Amino acid sequence: MIGWKLHGDGRTPPPGEVVAPWERLSWPRTAGIGAQHVVAMFGATFVFPVVMGLDPNLSIMMSGIATALFLLVAGGRVPSYLGTSASFVGAVAAIRAAGGDSATVTGAILVAGAVLTAVGALVHVLGGEIVQRVFPPVVTGAVVMLIGFNLAPVVATVYWPQDQWVALATLAFAVVCTVLLRGFWARVSILLALVFGFALSWLLDAASGEITSVLPGKHLLDAAGRPCPVEGPYCVATAFPHDRLDLAPVRAADWFGLPPLHAPGFTTSAILLALPPVIALVAENTGHVKAVAAMTGDDLDPVLGRAIAADGAGTVLAAAVGGSPTTTYAENIGVMAATRIYSTAAYYVAAAVAVLFGLCPKFGALVAATPGGVLGGITVVLYGMIGLLGAKIWIENRVDFGDPVNLVPVAAGVILAIGNVTLRVTGDFPLQGIALGTIAVLVGYHALNALAPGARGTGGGVIAPGEREIGGPVRRPPGDRGRGEGRR
Repeated sequence: MIGWKLHGDGRTPPPGEVVAPWERLSWPRTAGIGAQHVVAMFGATFVFPVVMGLDPNLSIMMSGIATALFLLVAGGRVPSYLGTSASFVGAVAAIRAAGGDSATVTGAILVAGAVLTAVGALVHVLGGEIVQRVFPPVVTGAVVMLIGFNLAPVVATVYWPQDQWVALATLAFAVVCTVLLRGFWARVSILLALVFGFALSWLLDAASGEITSVLPGKHLLDAAGRPCPVEGPYCVATAFPHDRLDLAPVRAADWFGLPPLHAPGFTTSAILLALPPVIALVAENTGHVKAVAAMTGDDLDPVLGRAIAADGAGTVLAAAVGGSPTTTYAENIGVMAATRIYSTAAYYVAAAVAVLFGLCPKFGALVAATPGGVLGGITVVLYGMIGLLGAKIWIENRVDFGDPVNLVPVAAGVILAIGNVTLRVTGDFPLQGIALGTIAVLVGYHALNALAPGARGTGGGVIAPGEREIGGPVRRPPGDRGRGEGRR
């Protein structure tokens, strides 16, 4: 929907009034609200491409294009911004650890986006309740958790060792900002920590000189100590002296230009690793649509499938040219909640600004220059938060882990994922980490639920000895009337 009705006189709405998605304020005020949305999405939207090894300029530009596509497909009824998705970070790390390049990564993401689009179409035909039946909270919470916690080795082996003291200082700064700041500044605490880490790295370079550490993909040597071209089992990155912050590429970059594009590549093993995040995205989109519906008072259930499909289409479009996956952003929903302005016109403005940012190579070079130690501190917080969002889903839906049908598949799946366990189906077809853990949770839950339908009690002391009395009644927490799935 393009074309908006002017709300009142176009100025700030009076207390108690809201600006509906099909309305707008005056264009200068709409531009200001759009700028707020850009700032809200900015930190995560360019941090996650860097973490995934993708071009941040291209990712930001494609996030703007994907947002416009989302608004059109959803008919202008779901005001949302599509920023870079964190759900794929673990899958991308696993793909790269297995030797995949950026083409392999974006090919896998493209297929996942196509699957998400198909899921959205199915939800549109069958109704939103199908999401709850196929992906109940116990499953979606587990998938989100294992996606986040599977990334712990990336922090420990890739980012943190590059500069442990800068990583620790950046981590401490991010934690303090997140806890002590309020409102807008709390929402951009990761961005503030990034700026702090940049400044600290620059000061340490000036004060103490170079640091000696390993940079992935740099200073590659074989077993005999000879330089070699491509990192792999017989050609590894070794420690060497270097500046923490290298701004030479920033100085060499142009102010205006098209970001580098690349075609996706497709391998079965990489695609399998990228499919589990689809479950997380279905749950995430569903939650965001319901949040927007609660704020606007509009029944958005009829467009839930279209919103999920639009998110998938945005990911397909972005990955097709080498960009990162997209998803609706809670940060921007927070801006709407604070301003009570739900106009989709502001989101079109934000999308246009994002495209303009993406056309500035110098900005992208600055983002890509982020020191490894800084990423080490930030990713500790980001990856942990992703994992704990899974626990948040369980808590909000009162999932009962006294029920072994909930407990056992989740326990197995999370450990398989965090331990990055590999199951070799054939010589060239392995299932490992996130993919294997997700299959264990999803298949295990539905199989056990089919074998033991109905109420099963608490499972008798598996994780809470004494909760069930032998031969006596089951004691449940106050207000718990059953397994607890889906109740808010």
